[in-house]
Order: sequence, then structure tokens, then C-alpha cells
Amino acid sequence: MPESLPHHVAIVMDGNGRWARSRGLPRIEGHRRGVKSVRAVVEHASNLGVSWLTLFAFSSENWARPQEEVSGLMRLLVVSLTRELVALHKKGVRIRVLGHWRDLPTDVVECLQNSMAQTEHNTGLNLVLALNYGGQQEILDTVNQLLRQGASQGVDRVAFESAMPMPELPPVDLCIRTSGEQRISNFLLWHLAYAELYFTPIYWPEFREEALDRALEYFAARDRRFGGVSTT
Repeated sequence: MPESLPHHVAIVMDGNGRWARSRGLPRIEGHRRGVKSVRAVVEHASNLGVSWLTLFAFSSENWARPQEEVSGLMRLLVVSLTRELVALHKKGVRIRVLGHWRDLPTDVVECLQNSMAQTEHNTGLNLVLALNYGGQQEILDTVNQLLRQGASQGVDRVAFESAMPMPELPPVDLCIRTSGEQRISNFLLWHLAYAELYFTPIYWPEFREEALDRALEYFAARDRRFGGVSTT
């Protein structure tokens, strides 16, 4: 594995539905298979020493999907997180949630609150679940928070970031998107400013440890200039 690990990896977990459709299965089966990829990637990232892993689990635009699929996703989230919580806690993973997650169904909110409370003092991988999340809305929420705090002019980057919903969330170093799509889909717009973008044709249900290793190798080979002069 490369010695140069990204501090913060963010993943758009795309392609569950297409994976299922290509096999004549209902879309929810793709999401169920995708949970196995989540488990594998979280465990592998934790073992490698990645500090932050943010997963785009449910966007604010996903409400437009069929109600049956949305309800199935919510049930799957509760069942999966409840089942995995003990193992995550033992590995020292700290669960965090980003987005308007408090507007999700009551049982989902309670499950998330319990998961965060139980892992609050863990010092290993920070696992951030972006739920009912949109990057543009996050920026608007931050602006409105600054206005509530009395800001009227002259807000700098430090002040802006301190007012964000999760101010401790570091910049994204590597953003991975599966399924062959090459867009960021309103994900972590502020935090992706200097991220390396890695697109793979692999559908999320088939993205496992080896695929993550390839993405990390890609990152390690990049010359990150942050607007400066190349060092190579």
C-alpha cells in the first residue's frame, strides 16, 4: 500500500440500482449488496489508518425516488447500522452524521443518535454518514448561521468554516465515485475545493478492498500543488 495516505476520503457510492438491474433484481437488492461494500471499505480504511471517511448515503435529492425504494433504504439503514454497531465500536470507529438527518423518519433518527452516542469517545476512524444531505444547502445553512450570529460583512474563510454544521470536518483529499459517472452531484462542495477526484466504472456493490487500494495508489501518485508550482 502507498505510504502517502489521504487524511480524508469521501465516496459517492453509486451504481446499486444499475448493478441490480443488470442481474434482473429489484433495486433494493443492489442496496443490500452495497452494505457489504460499506462494511469492507470501512474496515479496510480503518486498518490502513485513514482518519476520516465520509460516505454519501442519501442525498436531499433522493426523496424523488420511488417511495418503496426510499422506505426500503431507511429500513436497511436502521438494520445495518444496528447490526454493525458493536463491531464498529470495538474497532474504535466514531460515527458522525452530516446533513438534515433530523428530518428523517423517527426510527432512523433514534438509531443515528444511539450510534453517535455509543461511539462518541472513540479515537479511531471518523465515519461520517451524509444523510439527507446537499452541498449547496450546507453552504446556505452556514450563511444563515452567520447571519443569526450577527455577521453582516467581512466574513473570512476561518469564520465561515467555524459556522459550518460540522466545523471539524477536514478538507477532502480524495473523492471517489463509483459506477462510471464523472460528477460530484452536490457532495461536499466546500470541502472538495482541492480534492483529487477518482472515478471508477465499478458499481458500488462490487467495490471492495482491492478497489479502494487502487484509488489510494492513484492518490499517492498525484502531484498536489494547491494552486502552486509542481514539485516534480
